[in-house]
Amino acid sequence: MNLEQIIGLLTQKFGQGVILAKAINATPSAIVVPATHIAALCQELYENEQTYFDSLACLTAIDNGPEAGTLEVIYNLYSIPYDVQLMIKVEVPRNKPGEPLPEVPSVSHLWQTANWHEREAYDLVGIHFTNHPDLRRILLPADWEGHPLRKDYTWQEHYHGLKV
Repeated sequence: MNLEQIIGLLTQKFGQGVILAKAINATPSAIVVPATHIAALCQELYENEQTYFDSLACLTAIDNGPEAGTLEVIYNLYSIPYDVQLMIKVEVPRNKPGEPLPEVPSVSHLWQTANWHEREAYDLVGIHFTNHPDLRRILLPADWEGHPLRKDYTWQEHYHGLKV
């Protein structure tokens, strides 16, 4: 299946608003979808016999900076039987200090790999994955302040008496 066919399948199932943008000539092919649809959309791509994206090769998050005011979660899917790659991007508003973290539904119920990848994105970028079975820091101590991969992150001078 090529990107246009995948988009057609998803549009038929979820409606016209599910694909916010597409990059046909990108490698891998990429689509942008609303955060509210990511879990259901991934479930369709995983369970549908025509697509069967059985592997989540990577899930990562990036901060587009305070000026842009957005964070992104990027999913790299692979269908081993069909030898097809697909990148899905979700963009969420960046929270201000004191506000709750932006939320994206978890896909860890589909691919076990997502469990640790989502924890890493939560820990370092500050995105909350709803319905995640064990969302807690994975690389930093539980009492660490902030999310170090945010572009405006200010490092603590000391942590438990140690100079950072």
